Amino acid sequence: MKRFLAILHARNLEFIRDRAALSWGFLFPTALMMGFALLFSNGAQDLYKVGVSGELDHPFLQSRYINFIPVDDIEQAITKVERHQLDLLIAPDKSYYWVNSSSPAGYITEQLLKASGGKTLKAHKVSGKEIRYIDWLIPGVLGMNMMFSALFGIGFVIVRYRKNGVLKRLRGTPLTATEFLMAQIVSRLILIIFVSVIVYIGCDLILDFSMYGSYITLFLVFSIGSLAMIALGLLIASRLKSDELAAGLTNAISLPMMLLSGVWFSLEGSPQWITFISNLLPLTHVVDASRAIMLDGAGIVDVSHHLFTMLIMMLIFLFLGVKMFRWE
Repeated sequence: MKRFLAILHARNLEFIRDRAALSWGFLFPTALMMGFALLFSNGAQDLYKVGVSGELDHPFLQSRYINFIPVDDIEQAITKVERHQLDLLIAPDKSYYWVNSSSPAGYITEQLLKASGGKTLKAHKVSGKEIRYIDWLIPGVLGMNMMFSALFGIGFVIVRYRKNGVLKRLRGTPLTATEFLMAQIVSRLILIIFVSVIVYIGCDLILDFSMYGSYITLFLVFSIGSLAMIALGLLIASRLKSDELAAGLTNAISLPMMLLSGVWFSLEGSPQWITFISNLLPLTHVVDASRAIMLDGAGIVDVSHHLFTMLIMMLIFLFLGVKMFRWE
């Protein structure tokens, strides 16, 4: 334990004394969220979104420039209508549709529905606070910042240690590989959670995010998600001793995660093969679970499949990383 705590303390000091990396960890996600909040402050949408439950046999479903999204859970879809995430929800087989009476986009899609003819559907009016784009974006930005901090923070540090001969010197001490790696993982986890909490609180004071779920559940999701991505960073750096190769592999992994994990845009309605690939990425489960907690008020049971998947990923990455790790 003394050896573990000594390495943990040394790694924390090394990060804190690196003022550039510390400042970047705070400034990058904050500036990103502020920029998007400013750009999308008018809440404009280029495409209407309509949820569809049941059989698709209504003339309205042939309308152009509307994204029709199949839904399985009507109650969950109604919540999305209340929060302006869906402009309209229709159930042709049940002769009903739901619209938010305070949504401009909902009013337009309702008029298009009435003008389309076909089977008459009965209206259900709902109300609720609009979910702004920045509310939807914040889980993705925090998750992306965690991903970069985990992959580059663990990967480059261990590769640099190996390249500079630090690992070779440590090998001559009583320190074991497991103690060294656990210290790196715990140190990075503490720093990621600390930075994420400070960024969240600071931006929330300015932008007033929507938060319908439990902060404890959100903290658990971020912690397990961070561990999964830290373990992935450990796997990348387990044998490499070239900065260039480490950077290439890290970018080759982080860029697809950033694009296919729903950070910037929703993957609802995407082809099935994209959804399949997306579910293989740890960042997807971090973003989906945190959005469900923050925007839908999901509890730990509702996001348990995401937590379980991230735990499995963490154990696999950690096992392979420890097995493949070499001092030199």
